[in-house]
Amino acid sequence: MAGQPGFFDLSDRYDALSAAGDPLERLAAVVDFEVFRGPLIAALRRSARGKGGRPPFDPVLMFKVLVLQALYSLSDEAAEFQIKDRLSFQRFLGLGLDGTVPDATTVWLFRERLVQAKAIDKLFARFDAALTDRGYLAMGGQIIDATVVPAPKQRNTEDEKAAIREGRIPERWKAKPAMLRQKDRDARWSVKYTKAKVKEGADPKAFKPVDLAIPMFGYKNHIGIDRAHGLIRTWDTSAANAHDGARLPDVVSSNNTGSGVWADTAYRSKKNEAFLAKCMFTSHIHQKKPPRRPMPERIARANAKRSAIRSAVEHVFAGQKHRMGLIVRTIGIARARIKIGMANLAYNFQRLAWLEGRTAPA
Repeated sequence: MAGQPGFFDLSDRYDALSAAGDPLERLAAVVDFEVFRGPLIAALRRSARGKGGRPPFDPVLMFKVLVLQALYSLSDEAAEFQIKDRLSFQRFLGLGLDGTVPDATTVWLFRERLVQAKAIDKLFARFDAALTDRGYLAMGGQIIDATVVPAPKQRNTEDEKAAIREGRIPERWKAKPAMLRQKDRDARWSVKYTKAKVKEGADPKAFKPVDLAIPMFGYKNHIGIDRAHGLIRTWDTSAANAHDGARLPDVVSSNNTGSGVWADTAYRSKKNEAFLAKCMFTSHIHQKKPPRRPMPERIARANAKRSAIRSAVEHVFAGQKHRMGLIVRTIGIARARIKIGMANLAYNFQRLAWLEGRTAPA
């Protein structure tokens, strides 16, 4: 029978992980997670515990569990298992092989308390202040965009859908509390359109690709990144059917040292243009195609120049969707907000690690 691993065996395994380029080790070296201790303690403050019972887990350790969930798209149960299974996770959390791992229920309760305290905005603001202290000021203007974050689809009848739209609880659900707890009345359906492009030099008689309308259910992540560093500086959450342009005043930041604001045509409106002008911003929002007329060449060229800058925000969403597997598994917009907020924070952690690595001496 194999014996227990000794200290040097464990050290050798850690060295092997480091040699392989453990991304969590790099993250822990770059991000000072202690800056979150104050906001976490304030959010979790409660009356003194009575005698008996296991003392609570360290709030920073629990917060780092949420970071792991955001980075690797883990449910509470999967997080518990992966922490027990993976040395890299244990080292990131500061746990030894004999350390006590928080179970799925503990993780759920910790996140629920943050939801009730509405703590995610303070946590995000605390890290943004830490970024500024390290010299990563919001500079060069800002890029605004939004994307749908999917949630599990709801199987509701037409009457139930109508009741939800009117802000009512369907009668059938009132008599079934268990069913009601599993129904998300905040998420909404939206349609994403893919624009088909004809390849240059294609046979004019060949079949032409068509635009597709893809229905999506869930929430939206509205963000603003700074042009200089590509860090998320502002964000908001809404149902998937919310209009992007209506959120522009909420995600435009006055802290950016540059006046430029880039966004796609969804944000182009007289109201938004007036808002930007009043607040001394320079609008670089894409112009819309004239109805039933071809796009003027000068406007097409101007939009192409704007796209070269605006496209940077798409890298954020690609990282969250493909690398981090962002999806909302919870019920209700309050829980969705902390899920999306943690994804935005985790993205900034990774972005900071990349920025620091780029400037580190060889």
